[in-house]
Amino acid sequence: MTNPHDPPRRTLAGRCGCGAVHYTVPDAFAYAANCHCANCRRATGSAFKPFGGILRGQFQVTQGEDQLMRYGKPEGHDARCKVCGSLLYSIVRDGEYVHVALGSLTDAPTLRPTAHIFTGSKAPWYTIGDGLPQHVGHEGAD
Repeated sequence: MTNPHDPPRRTLAGRCGCGAVHYTVPDAFAYAANCHCANCRRATGSAFKPFGGILRGQFQVTQGEDQLMRYGKPEGHDARCKVCGSLLYSIVRDGEYVHVALGSLTDAPTLRPTAHIFTGSKAPWYTIGDGLPQHVGHEGAD
């Protein structure tokens, strides 16, 4: 039950590059980080993947569900637009959470990445210089 004195939650919008797939998610990420694991680097083609984590039931594809290409299993996969290839989100943690690719948001989330994770496998050509905590694996597992 929500407290009537709490401010209303903002809803964030996101989409792929071509506009075939749109989604919404509450501005209530449980955590956010920059992941440097080899899988995230390959999925993004970049040095790391900035993402926000939220319970799966809070994420909703609002347009273009039939335009999604999923790589992996129902309880753990990456989802891309099959038209333009944009990485939109990943289903993780045994299907319980969605890691929203922050670059696919059209609105700015309140929570920004708070750490770098899996720096033990980061791209050797990239230097982290933002002062955020760095973790060799998952945050808190070091």
